[in-house]
Amino acid sequence: PVYRLGPRGDDERNAVATILTRLWQNELFAVIDDGTIYGREIAETFRAAAEQAALKPVFVDTFRPQLDNQIGLIGRLKKAGATKVFAGGDGDDIAIMGRDAASLNAGITFAGGETLRTTPGDVPYAAGTLMIALPEWAEVADPKVVQAFGERKIVTDGYTLPAYAAVEVAKAAAVDAESSGKPLAKTLTDHDFATAIGTVRFDEKGDLSQNPFRAFRFDGTHFVPLEEN
Repeated sequence: PVYRLGPRGDDERNAVATILTRLWQNELFAVIDDGTIYGREIAETFRAAAEQAALKPVFVDTFRPQLDNQIGLIGRLKKAGATKVFAGGDGDDIAIMGRDAASLNAGITFAGGETLRTTPGDVPYAAGTLMIALPEWAEVADPKVVQAFGERKIVTDGYTLPAYAAVEVAKAAAVDAESSGKPLAKTLTDHDFATAIGTVRFDEKGDLSQNPFRAFRFDGTHFVPLEEN
């Protein structure tokens, strides 16, 4: 088996479904997507999970991406009574929706996936916009490790810190397997491992036992972790 610290291919959409179903259980929400495979899959996963929890969106639709404005869409969302909207699509489109919703006093909060992690274009994200994404590892990692990387002029972006954590896990598992006589695979699935990015545990398939995606809220400047995580 392969053990990995990276997320599964379906972790993002499963996290969207789980987190937003919990956060929006008492809200009038809508589900929209941009018609791409990514947008449709993530939106449909959320919609299906919500309906399994006896929650029904007030509006479901596919929007045209890359438009200069989304006034028509916002009007339909407002008419449907939606106050929360999950949009499966690019960050630029969600930023435009937030701007247009504010201009119409629609009172709508938008949410999206990790595509919001990219820097928006000419239109900034609306304050309150939600993002379901992986953490910025440098912000949650052991400060001593981050400092050590900095002293060596190594930028801690991307998977730099998870790769470092993987080496920590491999080393700890090898030492434990040698001392206990257990197979390495059993050692890897039997223990929690303390790493630079937090506690790690694998399931029997070698995937992380806990989904690493979390919810973040845009505070007007940057995305900050949501306390409900």
